[in-house]
Amino acid sequence: MKVQDIMSQQVIGIDPDETVEVAARQFAQYNIGALPVCGKDGKLCGLVTDRDLVTRCVAANRSPANTKVRDVMTSQVVSVKPEMEIGVAAHLMGRQQIRRLPVTEEGRLCGMISLGDLASREECAMDAADALTDITSNISER
Repeated sequence: MKVQDIMSQQVIGIDPDETVEVAARQFAQYNIGALPVCGKDGKLCGLVTDRDLVTRCVAANRSPANTKVRDVMTSQVVSVKPEMEIGVAAHLMGRQQIRRLPVTEEGRLCGMISLGDLASREECAMDAADALTDITSNISER
């Protein structure tokens, strides 16, 4: 099975020049915990999570209304291609200790795959379990 078979294609993204306040509203409105950050050209340039907002903005005593997403996002984003095998993507999640992977074609965002997407499919249950074990362990193979 390939990533494209289970990825979410309807992805909510955000511009790097939007404020953290706007990102927080999107998290609440769509009940999500991560937003891919895409430039005007549609290319993926980062990923911002609810944890990023808390640790890099709120805990750092910065104003969410005046702080740009680009200032709190993770710019070194691990992504996968739609044709990647699910098992390989799950292994990558575990090794990198991440729960969500943007899916890109030629640098442009075309979907997202999450640990939840894997866990919700019976045929991917073992891959999801292995990834979760690696993600939640304190040992990083990076």
